[in-house]
Amino acid sequence: MVEVSVERSHEGAIIVGAQQAGRFGLVGSGWRSEFFVRLARQLPERLSVSGVVTRSAERGAEVEAAWGVPSFRTVGEMLAAERPEFVIVSVPWEVTPAVTEELAGLGVPVLAETPPAPDAEGLRELWAAVGDSGLVQVAEQYLLMPGHAARLALVREGVIGEVTSVQVSSTHLYHATSLIRHLLGAGFAEATVSARSFTAPLADPLNREGWTGDTTPKDAVTTIATLDFAGKTGLYDFTDNQWWNPLRARRIVIRGSLGEIVDDRVVRLADATSAVESHLVRRQTGIDLNLEGAGLDHISFEGRVVHRNEFRGFSDDDIAVVALLCQMTAWCRGEAPAPYPLAEACQDHLLSLAILDSQAAGTPVTTVREPWAS
Repeated sequence: MVEVSVERSHEGAIIVGAQQAGRFGLVGSGWRSEFFVRLARQLPERLSVSGVVTRSAERGAEVEAAWGVPSFRTVGEMLAAERPEFVIVSVPWEVTPAVTEELAGLGVPVLAETPPAPDAEGLRELWAAVGDSGLVQVAEQYLLMPGHAARLALVREGVIGEVTSVQVSSTHLYHATSLIRHLLGAGFAEATVSARSFTAPLADPLNREGWTGDTTPKDAVTTIATLDFAGKTGLYDFTDNQWWNPLRARRIVIRGSLGEIVDDRVVRLADATSAVESHLVRRQTGIDLNLEGAGLDHISFEGRVVHRNEFRGFSDDDIAVVALLCQMTAWCRGEAPAPYPLAEACQDHLLSLAILDSQAAGTPVTTVREPWAS
């Protein structure tokens, strides 16, 4: 029997201490699957990969040579060789529902990549097929990124009062709507979405493959949308390739009844006549003569730690994904809350689809309460 200890630190982070590494399988062999394998290789005491399902023997041979893990042609073959604690589904959008249903039908916990289905009808069909199984989580990591986790901790403490609006200019569609919904506390509320797009020239010198060497401005589309949750509002602002383009910063504004958070700056009422300014402060090790190793130690607010990083030496995005995988492991063992249930991801993508529909039609789109909302 695997012995696992799970506790919640005073900063609110879930700390998972496992005596045996979490073991997961993968369906799909694209760049995102390689991302998961890389993280497991960097944290062998916490994570390991049992195998990867690929469509062809040729690709399977490439995966085995490059990643050092066994490959299989079918889910059944992988499970017969060794049944992992959970399986990550990292395949094209249109394939994700079928693979998720197959695994859930076999009683295997699933961590599906975002989004869990390509369109609204696909979300409804997937929910009807596996929603009651309780086996499906989704790999939505943005709330676990250290900066966002620290902001969410302050919001839940009530530092800025009741949150009334959230503006996100950082990432696209379902990731952004996840941040908006949870920071607002909007849950599964209906929303009226109004979106427009604008085109302007912008140099795009960096992408997933690296620096392009091209400084020529090209047309880039910016999409701006408002999401009205019956009085609470979200503002979505995203420019093509904003994840990578160093010429466009990330920005988040959280406004409440007693103050606001703008990126790492917090303004709030200390008393009836005093509006004070504080900051979220990162303690980053490995700078100058600090010999603790490079990485984030913690984020503090007014002299107290509000987020502590358990995974040194990783980027913020890697920290979030590793935290998600470790929590998925602990959840499978009955020792931690569900990391990101299917219902939450369905609602995120429903809103992102409403943004696209409103953008295309030029008119507002109103979502309705869906079956997963119950």
